Amino acid sequence: MAKKKPAGTPAIAALTASAAPFTVHAYEHDPAHPSYGEEAAQAMGVPPTRVFKTLIADVDGVLTVAVVPVSGTLDLKALAAAVGGKRASMADPALAERTTGYVLGGISPLGQRKRLRTVLDSSASEHPTICVSAGRRGLEVELAPATLTTLTSAAVAPISRT
Repeated sequence: MAKKKPAGTPAIAALTASAAPFTVHAYEHDPAHPSYGEEAAQAMGVPPTRVFKTLIADVDGVLTVAVVPVSGTLDLKALAAAVGGKRASMADPALAERTTGYVLGGISPLGQRKRLRTVLDSSASEHPTICVSAGRRGLEVELAPATLTTLTSAAVAPISRT
């Protein structure tokens, strides 16, 4: 994958600084679309199993990033178990935005304002590359799952349901 010119988000800056290979995909975001992730998959012509959404959950009082395919849903019990916790719930959206520095629909697992523990769904390893938000709506980065795991120090576990 060839590098593209940085588009000015902290996620792309982090990828550029890491010298890891990645590709930026930009598309026109439609605010009326009901799903940011499915919109991205459609716009890029990529199966929804290869486009991953970044969700922020609260596991026993600790904010945790969950990266799961847009074709599935986050299994909160599995996420809690993956990090040795007991209870997980979705984080308050305003808190997720403040903590990560990104807006909903554009939260990237990379380049967050505050580094949070991260869990990547194990289905990512089924693909040579996956797409995640590049830090704003209408902007995705494509990279190897191993690169994402390394750059975010992510645990890899089965945390999604289809």
